[in-house]
Amino acid sequence: MNRTRHAWMYLLASALFIACQPTPSHPGQPDASTSDAGAVWDGNATPLEELGDLLDTGRLSVCGIITDGGVSESCGDLNTFDLSRCNRDSLANVPPGGHYNQTLRTESNGSLYGGNVIFSGDGGTGILNGRPLTDVLQEERTLLFSERVSLPDGGTLRRSYAACESPGGSDFTGCYATCTNGRVTGRGSTFRATRLTWPTGESESSGLRLVSERRVELGWPVDVYVTRDHAYVVSIDNRNGEGTGGLSVFNVSDKSAPVLEKTLTLSNDTYWNGVWAKGDALYVASDKRGVLLFDISEPANPRFVRDLPGEAINAHTVFVDGDRLYSATTDAAGVLIFDISTPTSPVLLNRYLAPSTHPYPYPHDMFARNGQLYINHGYLGYVVADASDPGDIRMLGTYSFPNQYSHATAVGTFAGRTIAFEGGENADAHLRVLDITDPAHIVKIGEFRLRPEISIHNMQLVGQKLYIAWYQEGVRVLDVSNPTRPTQVAYFNTYRESDPGRSDFLDGAIGIRVPGDGYVYAVDKPRGLLIFREQ
Repeated sequence: MNRTRHAWMYLLASALFIACQPTPSHPGQPDASTSDAGAVWDGNATPLEELGDLLDTGRLSVCGIITDGGVSESCGDLNTFDLSRCNRDSLANVPPGGHYNQTLRTESNGSLYGGNVIFSGDGGTGILNGRPLTDVLQEERTLLFSERVSLPDGGTLRRSYAACESPGGSDFTGCYATCTNGRVTGRGSTFRATRLTWPTGESESSGLRLVSERRVELGWPVDVYVTRDHAYVVSIDNRNGEGTGGLSVFNVSDKSAPVLEKTLTLSNDTYWNGVWAKGDALYVASDKRGVLLFDISEPANPRFVRDLPGEAINAHTVFVDGDRLYSATTDAAGVLIFDISTPTSPVLLNRYLAPSTHPYPYPHDMFARNGQLYINHGYLGYVVADASDPGDIRMLGTYSFPNQYSHATAVGTFAGRTIAFEGGENADAHLRVLDITDPAHIVKIGEFRLRPEISIHNMQLVGQKLYIAWYQEGVRVLDVSNPTRPTQVAYFNTYRESDPGRSDFLDGAIGIRVPGDGYVYAVDKPRGLLIFREQ
């Protein structure tokens, strides 16, 4: 989430971004890393072609932008767009309210990125990419919406979207233009908007039963860790800055009725994005102070001890494997590696940042086992490194693909092969299955996709099942006993348009934890802590 405050803007050109967490690999958090989980698959696979995320298939709509109108106060109004080829009568299918994810295509170079618009059905203010919609014009054959931004030099910028037609259902296509000080700048974009209702043919759930739900009042919840009958939920600042981020502690000894026992915040430190525990220690990723260390010898009463490594570092995620604590930072610190053989007294061993010339080369998340470090290195792709000697970390291999932002991973052994499940964060980001047995020659052998307008987020591997928090697609459970053919076996659609506080492209189910107590724990940004039972 805080590649965040400027990196997601770099990727999406104008808007988007949020948080993450790792995949367990230590006692009490079962996964497939400790044994061969592949009783079905024989280890044979056909390498798959890698086309990347956001494959360009051409213009997304038949409308156009009128760029020769000169300087005008009406720049960004309907007369900025050429809608002559559009079936505007079909726009009657678009309801007054609704939530949509967008795929936008820049016509000057064919680049694609994601966006989001939420229309208020009751006359309230809508949201465009997490910011207030300033103009909405919706009539029988017209849908035009825009935002206005004041520039530092006193000028104005207006981003406007004109719907062209609704090819079916309530989805629609259209064109996008930017007006700077009353003049069209750039050649504009076409877009496709997909309504965030539940997928066709799905009900609220299948194979997962909601046991309980508890709202989190501190900002937006983004990650959860469960130990000693307590769920530790961390939060980041919400869109309006209301309810700063922090830590919420729930007693979950009764799964049907979680009890909030404590909330904890620190002054001027309100963006806590990842959480993990070992023994009496709780580790929280802070974007101001690195890793925050709490003593949880009294599980209901965490006590802040100190920040690690004792300097201003933007820590984004944390991961524990055995006696090692790893933290990915969205700055030049790279991956921090600590010795936690005494959990409440971590010792910094090293920092690792993969070599790159990219302007934003920082890692986002990681998985570790048996001395190997598997890093979701954002714009650099997927990186495998030998960290068995923390003082001498060596890169073993990488996997890259077009339009990448490698975001989350889980690793296990199947039929004697080392298999990584990798997910990006972007429009069209989905699940990749990689054979990384030979890190110098990584091969894609499988994949799993849902709607391309919705990004995958976090995952955890438990035996032969992969549990995924998939933003507006909710919680998804895949059977990966044959990793070349992941198969969905359960789901819960957590996203509802009626939920107050829905925000942007990166909204919905965001954190997932399966601690081995027979339950699945997830966090959804507006809904809070959700506890499920598999059926």
